Amino acid sequence: MKDKQQDINEIVEETDTQTTEPELNAEQATSSLDQDASSLQAEVSRLQGLADDNQQRLLRTQADFDNYRKRTQKEKEDFAKYASTQLITGLLPIVDNFERAIATGGDDTTFESFSKGVNMIFRQLEGVLQAEGLSAMETVGQPFNPEFHQAIMQVESEEYPEATVVEEVQKGYMLKDKVLRPAMVKTSV
Repeated sequence: MKDKQQDINEIVEETDTQTTEPELNAEQATSSLDQDASSLQAEVSRLQGLADDNQQRLLRTQADFDNYRKRTQKEKEDFAKYASTQLITGLLPIVDNFERAIATGGDDTTFESFSKGVNMIFRQLEGVLQAEGLSAMETVGQPFNPEFHQAIMQVESEEYPEATVVEEVQKGYMLKDKVLRPAMVKTSV
């Protein structure tokens, strides 16, 4: 019977150790799971912050690209609108010389046919330039405006009020809505 008692004691001890070991393992596992969960939560928070930063960068990049696209489209439109500026600027002295030649033609009959021919050529050139958007400025009698006029002289005038264009020395021209060449003028004092 002593052997039976000893066997029972051994079985009870084994059962006690078996029940306490799993209890300790369960507590350790729970603690380990809590630590893993908190570290995973921290990692999720960090990754969410990175995702938010990347989203903001993407939105800024898209906005920058959209602004760039709009700016380049406007530059293309402006370039197309004023593409003939350099050519027309080069032709303006020729237009001036045509006007001078027509003005000095006089009443001589030998030059009359020549004058008519030059006048026709000038009108043709003027028509082409107007089709491109070139227009002469009206200056005499207008108030002086430094954006449109270049004053080369001041003269006394009883006919015009002060700071008014009295005489046009060289015509000014506009290409569409832009000053191509300011008019050289005399202004009243």
